[in-house]
Amino acid sequence: MSAYLAEFIGTFLLIFLGNGVVAGVLLKQSKSENAGWIVIVLAWGLAVSFAIYAVGKFSGAHINPAVTLALAAVGEFPSNQVAGYIAAQMGGAMSGAVLVWWHYLPHWGKTADQDLKLAVFSTAPAINKPFSNLLSEILGTFVLVGGIMAIGANDFTEGLNPLVIGGLIALIGFSLGGTTGFAINPARDLGPRLAHAILPIPGKGSSNWSYSWIPIVGPCVGGILGATVYQAAFLGHSPLALYFVLPFTIIIMVLSIFENKSAGLQ
Repeated sequence: MSAYLAEFIGTFLLIFLGNGVVAGVLLKQSKSENAGWIVIVLAWGLAVSFAIYAVGKFSGAHINPAVTLALAAVGEFPSNQVAGYIAAQMGGAMSGAVLVWWHYLPHWGKTADQDLKLAVFSTAPAINKPFSNLLSEILGTFVLVGGIMAIGANDFTEGLNPLVIGGLIALIGFSLGGTTGFAINPARDLGPRLAHAILPIPGKGSSNWSYSWIPIVGPCVGGILGATVYQAAFLGHSPLALYFVLPFTIIIMVLSIFENKSAGLQ
C-alpha cells in the first residue's frame, strides 16, 4: 500500500468513527443521544488509536496535516511528500464525513437545530473570541505534537504506542477541549466542513466559514511549535521554524488578554 493511500484510509477511519460518535450524541432519536462529552472524547481517542493501528506501518499514520508540517519543519519528514500527504488527509477526512452523513441519514430531518448539524462535521468555539480560540488550538496541538515526539522517544511494549497516543488525544480533549472542541487537526475540521457545505442536509444552516481559519492556522502553528520546542528542550537543537512560531504564539497570547478585557478580565 502506498503511503498516500494509507493516509487517505487512516484519516477516513478517524473521521468516520470520530465524527460518527458526535453524530450519535447530537442528532435526534439516536440511541446514544445526549451521551455527553466524556463519550465523545473517549471515542475520539479510540478512533485515533484504531486509525494508527490500521495504517501506521505504511505511512507513519500522520492522519493530520499539522503533524506532517511539524515533522517536515524539524527535518523528520521529506518536504517533497508534504503536499501529497495533506491532499490524502483532506480527501480521507471529507470522505469519512460523507459516510457519517449517509450512516445517520434518517436523523438529519429529525434534528431541527442547525448548530447541532454543523457540530457533527466541524468545530466551533464555546465563546466566540478569535484570538483566544486560536490560542486554544495552538496550545492543544502543541501538546499533541510535543507529546507524540515524547512518546516516540520511549520504549513501550510492541504495539502499545497507538493506545498511548489515543490516551493523549483523550487527555487533550478532557483538559483543553472545552473551549473550541479541540480540532487540533486541520483536515479533521476543513474536510468535514466542506462536506457540510456540499451535502443536501435538510434544514442545514451556514457552514460558519468565518471561523474556519482558526482550526487550520491554530493546529499548524501549534504543531510546529510542539515539534521545535521538543527538539530545543530535549535534543539541544533549535530549528529555524521555532523563531517564527514562538513569537507568533506570544503575540496571540497578548492579543487574547486585550480581547477579553471587555469581558471583565482584569
